[in-house]
Amino acid sequence: MKHLVDKLIECRHLLPDEYKQLLVTTDPYLRQKANEVRKQVFGNKIFARGLIEFTNYCKNDCYYCGLRFSNKNCNRYRLSVDEILESCAEGYALGYRTFVLQGGEDPHYNSDEPLLQLVKSIRVQFPDCAITLSIGERSYDSYKALYNAGADRFLLRHETANDEHYAKLHPKAMTLANRKQCLYDLKEIGFQVGCGMMIGSPHQTLDHIVEDLNFIKELDPEMVGCGPFLPHSDTPFGKESAGNKEITLNVLAILRLMKPNLNLPATTALGTLEDDGREQGIMCGANVVMPNISPTEGRKKYQLYDGKIGTTDNATDSGIKMAERMKKIGCEIAVNRGDYING
Repeated sequence: MKHLVDKLIECRHLLPDEYKQLLVTTDPYLRQKANEVRKQVFGNKIFARGLIEFTNYCKNDCYYCGLRFSNKNCNRYRLSVDEILESCAEGYALGYRTFVLQGGEDPHYNSDEPLLQLVKSIRVQFPDCAITLSIGERSYDSYKALYNAGADRFLLRHETANDEHYAKLHPKAMTLANRKQCLYDLKEIGFQVGCGMMIGSPHQTLDHIVEDLNFIKELDPEMVGCGPFLPHSDTPFGKESAGNKEITLNVLAILRLMKPNLNLPATTALGTLEDDGREQGIMCGANVVMPNISPTEGRKKYQLYDGKIGTTDNATDSGIKMAERMKKIGCEIAVNRGDYING
């Protein structure tokens, strides 16, 4: 297996069968080398993003998501601009210099104006901070307006790069072609772009993950968010098994070796699957964590999947716990924007 890892380090790409071998390998060399590369690029610094889950309304009906439109058990909420700005202020005091505004595709924001005013308000009050949006599919003009208003980054998971698999995870109104076009639009506009996928989602095969890796190579994003699939009881996939942690960790390691400067989160889903999952993710090459700085009263309502961790903590507790976890593995939270490093 060592020869495949060394080939990936040298060439940044492998053949499909070679990727599949690495995806299921138990040889520790893959993860060791990924961790070495992370240290070479970032040292012991871990970038922290203050996560604000600002709305759980969603017009979509994705089969895996607890926020899906058809979930009548979902207790809907939408933070006010003041609540969002208060969360940013609390996060800033804790040392975060990136804010991630994450939400469902809320019909309230079909018009650009409310989002534009929100982004402009954050930009004025926190001029030294990066603003990341994770709000789904929009038009080119909408993305452009948000970029011009001051947003720096955009996270939009492609979920799977295979059309047939995508159709098994989403209703007919949603297409992989449109999702990919959105990602290319975001790149063209100038955003630092993040894509990503669920590992172990229903009907997924190793071949699908290889397609994901090839798509990531083609898109050349600045960020990739991937974590294990976790079921939500109020969805069509509620009784499906969770994704495989070992394959998830191998994917993180492969991505780090494919693109050494990539911003690669150790996700909350990984920490939900296993208590020290995020720490394991860091040791496999991840370099980003996303402590939740949302108001505590809303956290339990933002349930993408069952059992999500951190729903009872406040922002300070989330930050302290995260810093302690990172310290135990020889890392520390960086007080900076954590922008993508070209090179």
